[in-house]
Amino acid sequence: MTKAASAAAKDFAAAGVYGVHLAWADNNGIPRSRIVPVAGLADAATRGVGATSLFAVFDSHDAITYSHSGLSTPSGDIRLVPVVDRLRRLAGQPALAWAPVRQFTQDGDPWPYCQRSVLERQVAEASERGLEFRAGYELEFAVAPAGSSDVLTSPGHPGPAYSPHALVPLDGFVASLLHDFAANGLRIGQLHAEYGVAQIELSLGATDPVSAADDQLLARQTIHAAAHAHGLVVSFAPLVGLGAAGNGWHLHTSVRRKGQNLLEDPDSGYLAGLLRDLPALTAITAPSVPSTMRLRPGYFAGAYAFWGVENREAPLRYIAGSDHANVELKTSDASANPYLALAVVLAAGMAGLDDRPALPDPIGEDPGSWTAGERETRGVRPLPADTAEQDAALLASPRVAGVLGDDLLGAFRAVRASDAAWAADRTADEIVAAHLWRY
Repeated sequence: MTKAASAAAKDFAAAGVYGVHLAWADNNGIPRSRIVPVAGLADAATRGVGATSLFAVFDSHDAITYSHSGLSTPSGDIRLVPVVDRLRRLAGQPALAWAPVRQFTQDGDPWPYCQRSVLERQVAEASERGLEFRAGYELEFAVAPAGSSDVLTSPGHPGPAYSPHALVPLDGFVASLLHDFAANGLRIGQLHAEYGVAQIELSLGATDPVSAADDQLLARQTIHAAAHAHGLVVSFAPLVGLGAAGNGWHLHTSVRRKGQNLLEDPDSGYLAGLLRDLPALTAITAPSVPSTMRLRPGYFAGAYAFWGVENREAPLRYIAGSDHANVELKTSDASANPYLALAVVLAAGMAGLDDRPALPDPIGEDPGSWTAGERETRGVRPLPADTAEQDAALLASPRVAGVLGDDLLGAFRAVRASDAAWAADRTADEIVAAHLWRY
C-alpha cells in the first residue's frame, strides 16, 4: 500500500496536484475531509491522519453531543487512512485529488464508528453466502446562482420539468458535469431537469456496494466544484421549500447468486425483507428532521409502507426485467450516510432471502388518496413521521440496529436526538433553511 501511495503521489506531483482530500461522511450524511499535501500521501496511507473521535457525535448543525457514553468527553483521536485504490484526481479541482478513508484507533485497530467498515462487513457476509450485490444512486439536487439565500426565490433554471430547453441556461454547467464525472471515473446513466424547482437529477452507474457509496461522495464533490466554476450553488437537502418537491437520493439494489438475478422473481424474499424492515431502514436512509417532512403523499417520496411495480409513490419501487431487475428505495436522501444506508439495506434484504417473509400484493395506486379505513384494510401504514418514531422503529428491528453495533448505534441515536432537540423550538421554514446547504 505504501508503494502504491508513493507512486500515486509522484504521479500527482508531476501532474500539478498539490493536495489530497481524505473524505468520509458523518452520521448526518455530511461529507467531511482533511487535506494532506501530496508529499504526505504515503505517510497518510501508512500511519493515517489524526482526527477527533467526536466526528461520530457531530449533529447536522456542527454541535457536538456528549450524550453517548462511549464518546462523552473531548479527549481522544482516531486515524484516517486513505483507500489508495480509490484515489482520483479531481477534474474540476485539478490541484487536488480525492480518496475515501477508513477510520482506525490510534493503535491501528478497527474503529467501531467507521461507517465504511460497517458496509464492508455486510459485503463480506454476502460473499460468504454466495451473494453478489449491485447498487447505484439517483441524485436529485436544486440549482441556484451563487450567493442565493434559497432556491425558491432564485431558481437556477426556469423549467419546465424534463424539458431540454430548461437546461440551456446551464449548458456550461451540464457540460462540466459530463466531462468531470467521466474524468473522475464516475459513470452517469442519464441527466435531466427534474420535477422540482430548479431541480436536476442524474443517475450513477450500478457497481458493487462499497464503490457505490464511495461514488456517491465523489459525485457530491464533483457537482459542488462544477457548480462553483459556473457561478452556481447546489442544494442536496431533502427539502428546499415546504411546498416544493424534495430531493431524494434514490437507492437501487439488486442481488445475484451464481450469476442469476434473484430479483427476476419479486417473491424471492429480498423485497419482502426490505418491506418488513422499512420503518427501521428509513431511520437510517432518511434520518434528518427535513427527511421526515419530505415523506408526504403525492410527492413521489414514499409516505406509506408498501411496494409497487413501477409505482413512483411506492417507497419500494420494483423495476421488472431479467438481468436488470432491481428495487428502488425512494425513502433515501442526502442526509443518510451512504455506507450505513447500503449496509442496512443489504442486511434487511439478506434476512428476507433467509426466511422468506410473506410479500403482500403490489399496489399500483397512491394510498395517500385512500381513507384511513382503506389503508387499514390493506395493511398499509404510514412510515415514521418524526425522529421519535424513527428511533422506536430502529430499536424494534434487531436486524437493522444490529448492523451498526452497539457503539455506532449509540452515537447515531445521540446525534438524531440532538437534531430533534435543535428543531423543537424552530419553525418548519427555519428547519428547511438551516439544512439547505449542509450536504
